[in-house]
Amino acid sequence: MEPNPHHVPLGITLLFTALLTAMIIALALEEKLHARKSVIVGVFAIGCLLLGSALGLMPFGDIILPGGHQLHMPIYIEAVDWEVIAIIVGSSLFVDVTLRSGLFSWVAIKLTKASAGDPLKLLWYYGVMTVMFSAALNNVTAMIIVGSLSVVSLERLERHHLLLGFLLIEGLLTNIGGLLTLISSVPNIIVGNAASIGFVEFFLKSSPYVLVATVFTLWLGARLFGIHGLRDEAERTKATTLVAGFDENDGIHSRGFFRFAAFALVAFILAIATTSITPVVRDLGMGFVAMGFAVMMLIRYKSEADQFFKAVDWDLILFFMSLFVVINVMEHAEVLTLIGSGVRWLIGAGQSVGGVASLLLSSALFSSVTDNIPLAAMLAKILAAQQIPGESSLWWAVVFGANLGGNITPIGSASTLVAVTLIHKHGLSLSFGGFVRKAAPYALAQIALAVGYVLVVL
Repeated sequence: MEPNPHHVPLGITLLFTALLTAMIIALALEEKLHARKSVIVGVFAIGCLLLGSALGLMPFGDIILPGGHQLHMPIYIEAVDWEVIAIIVGSSLFVDVTLRSGLFSWVAIKLTKASAGDPLKLLWYYGVMTVMFSAALNNVTAMIIVGSLSVVSLERLERHHLLLGFLLIEGLLTNIGGLLTLISSVPNIIVGNAASIGFVEFFLKSSPYVLVATVFTLWLGARLFGIHGLRDEAERTKATTLVAGFDENDGIHSRGFFRFAAFALVAFILAIATTSITPVVRDLGMGFVAMGFAVMMLIRYKSEADQFFKAVDWDLILFFMSLFVVINVMEHAEVLTLIGSGVRWLIGAGQSVGGVASLLLSSALFSSVTDNIPLAAMLAKILAAQQIPGESSLWWAVVFGANLGGNITPIGSASTLVAVTLIHKHGLSLSFGGFVRKAAPYALAQIALAVGYVLVVL
């Protein structure tokens, strides 16, 4: 169904704009409201549907298929982007089962032993691992794995005083790693799907920035937090002895499944990367690939598959479904048209340099104070409605801004919030303002680098 073709009175558009603004404010105050994001957006979705129906904005009716066949589809079902939902559910299940193999903890402990207990090497190894885990898993899972191991490693190496620096840097790097692939973060999935950006294209365009930003963040982190290498032979001998107590095989309960999980992870990445060029599969889409691999992995635990279903972030899934419904109603109420006019003014005619930079900076600022997912979904819808070509830098401005804005404040992304939680859990002090002050040099440099990269390279 198409958006309502009739003109919507400005007063009604402004009413729904106020509702959208209220929803965004409520999401920013999620903790103070003591409500999950799925409940917050669900309430607004129900209210918007009822109000939109009462005001005659919604185009109810059957869908006419080729050949004259009619299909009855509730409007709130049609509003959801099921490809995005399938990718998130499938990827989450696949990762949860793969974690059970001990593969990721094996990699982490191997790197710890390779560092021989040298704090500077450990920072670089863990930093790179954070980026790679964020790209292959998700930001929160990566932060939990690497952050927890950082606590254990630094305690065992008698370097507790370095923990604040490690956890903060790792939290910032999760959002850098979230830029690496099309499925690394939810904004990537939404924008990439709307702009028809392929997995390989996304990786090739984003990886140079991720490499430079990772190196810069680790270099600056080592300097600002005073993390340096071991100075003499006595320190090196002691550290080597301490780190020898780690056993990478502790989390491996089945060698066969461990090897299968490693093979499946490589196959999953390759399948996702080649979806658009693989016969038959390209018609089924990336969501089918993600769900297919999830089912394949669940066969290993077929008798307890329900335990993995419980582990899926259903709050996130229901949040997404409700969000798609809200945005669909906003489209019919011409709120997106109104916001689109502002976006057109912001980016200027012909997609000017200043416009692209302004879109990236405003996306980053908005993402620093509330969830970046509504922002990405709304801007993707607006850019698609304006028929912005997939190769335009504007799409990348949204991707970079939505991801990097999470490094400005501790509530900017779930992974930085996990980092702060670990910091407080282990007796270290870091207030909201303290996080902003310590993260500012990194965030400002990363965003400035992103602006230059999007304008000059992309």
